[in-house]
Amino acid sequence: MMTVRLVCVGKLKEKYWRDACAEYEKRLSAFCRFQIVELPETRLPETPSAAQIEAALREEGKRILAAVGNDWLISLCVEGRQLSSEELSAEVDALSVRGVSSLAFCIGSSFGLAPEVKSASRLRLSFSPMTFPHQLARVMLCEQIYRAFQIGRNGKYHK
Repeated sequence: MMTVRLVCVGKLKEKYWRDACAEYEKRLSAFCRFQIVELPETRLPETPSAAQIEAALREEGKRILAAVGNDWLISLCVEGRQLSSEELSAEVDALSVRGVSSLAFCIGSSFGLAPEVKSASRLRLSFSPMTFPHQLARVMLCEQIYRAFQIGRNGKYHK
């Protein structure tokens, strides 16, 4: 059974976001060993300079890469590829067939991801050119991972 981890910078503050992720975590247990890893967000002043943001991203990037280890890394970033649900499912299935047993999806902080994380990613993924709150993006990613497994198993969920 594949291990799928969602590595996120920051915590979900509202209960309804946590509940939504917990529901998909429960559903995913039928398909994979799913885990959400929350890493601390680097504290920045209210109006940080570009240098402060860059330093924070580097610090967060080190924590992300340490948490990911040798997992096959897929990062969410604005410049990533946009895939349909069927295409994401095919990617996950192809990785499984190739023997990839541990997959990590990554969502950075509100300032994005360090260049080191992006370059370590085997796939950069984007939901849309639109901007979404990170809490919503996390729920959407959990749902899309669940949908990908359902599609791959010809489940009734995806129509």
